[in-house]
Amino acid sequence: MTGVLAGPDGGLRCPWGLATEDYIAYHDTEWGRPVHGDDALYERLCLEAFQSGLSWLTILRRREGFRAAFAGFEIGKVAEFGAADVERLLGDEGIIRNRAKIEATLANAKTLAGWGAGELDALIWSHAPAPGRAAPKDTAEIPAVTPESTALAKTLKKAGIRFVGPTTAYALMQACGLVDDHLVRCVARGPS
Repeated sequence: MTGVLAGPDGGLRCPWGLATEDYIAYHDTEWGRPVHGDDALYERLCLEAFQSGLSWLTILRRREGFRAAFAGFEIGKVAEFGAADVERLLGDEGIIRNRAKIEATLANAKTLAGWGAGELDALIWSHAPAPGRAAPKDTAEIPAVTPESTALAKTLKKAGIRFVGPTTAYALMQACGLVDDHLVRCVARGPS
């Protein structure tokens, strides 16, 4: 079944949001809710990049480890990280120890540190699709890539941001509320 399912409280939810208690909390309180602020969006961008090729649950359960390892994802602080920090992070069991992803996270912070306040927020949100898109009835109707996510990935890459493709950009758009992909009748669906 790919439509809404009843959760432990009887409320109907997207089926992926019922797999674990961690998912239920994330599904109900975060996914699809608008996120603003450069540091908050940088965190989501980094976590989506680390998720590439892995389960989101793996990232979700290590989120606090990521926050501790990457100075709360404060762009200015992470931009100051150097080679010694890369080695420290490669030894940190609280995160995903992938050199390419770690180096991209640091390089992206260095790039973003040169931007003005609110510039990342404005860039990401400028790619939100027009309102009024029909709510998906089942998970088969949810795309992995859209023209907007392709354009966002292209714009971010052109600006020097690494490790973001159209699929990662769409996952970011879902996680940060640029799109609401909660299914019709899901308790977490925003107003249509």
